Amino acid sequence: MAYQHLAAVYDKLMEEAPYQSWLQWLRRHLPADEAREAAPLTIIDLGCGTGNIAIPLAKEGYRVIGVDASADMLAIASEKMRKARVDVTWVEQDIRRLSLDEADAVISFCDSLSYLLEEGDVQETFRRVYRHLRPGGQFLFDVHSPYKILHVFGDNTFTLLDDDQDINYVWQCVCDPLRLEVEHQLCFFLRQSNGLYRRVEEVHTQRAYHPLMMINWLRQAGFVDIVLTADFASQPPGEHSERLFFAARKPRVDSRVEV
Repeated sequence: MAYQHLAAVYDKLMEEAPYQSWLQWLRRHLPADEAREAAPLTIIDLGCGTGNIAIPLAKEGYRVIGVDASADMLAIASEKMRKARVDVTWVEQDIRRLSLDEADAVISFCDSLSYLLEEGDVQETFRRVYRHLRPGGQFLFDVHSPYKILHVFGDNTFTLLDDDQDINYVWQCVCDPLRLEVEHQLCFFLRQSNGLYRRVEEVHTQRAYHPLMMINWLRQAGFVDIVLTADFASQPPGEHSERLFFAARKPRVDSRVEV
């Protein structure tokens, strides 16, 4: 589901998102600086949104390609890039149909891959990421955990209704426990310059998968050295972990036989 009405206010809504924590986790897994003395490492950022990960990486000297299905989100990212005076390549593309040049790393944060609603979509994305990595390249991403889908989102309703806020919302979650899937029914009220509010609605659906299934799909795609942690830490997930982090590597020598 591409962001439509909400692209313009996405950054306002995500002001409290832990972008620095994502960047710190990423830095722990990317090659050391000396590995990129000859040329900048290339990173593909899947589901890059408005560039809140891609632009800081470009500032650090990486060559970044941001991929997203929403043209509106990419337009905002491009304007932010211009103001930051860095260079990022923005590509409007479905990550299930990823078609770019090879990169040293592929990343996807802010649970972008949780928008893949069928097992086959996840498996195809993993295969395409593998083909887009140079030998030894890394695939680093996070997703919602089954616990978060069932017990944090669940069938709950979240609201912000405050006359002092420019953005108010009613966010209703409808959970399918058998599929580990949640439909986010979003109703936002956006204050206009005349003081009145404009109502916009969007529906987003996300799904979780058992982490052992995802590890198996990564292995089937050819990845090795797969590490699973949770909630920005270096420890394996626990019963109440909400965000699962995966690190996987493409072998330096590919021993698979293509069929």
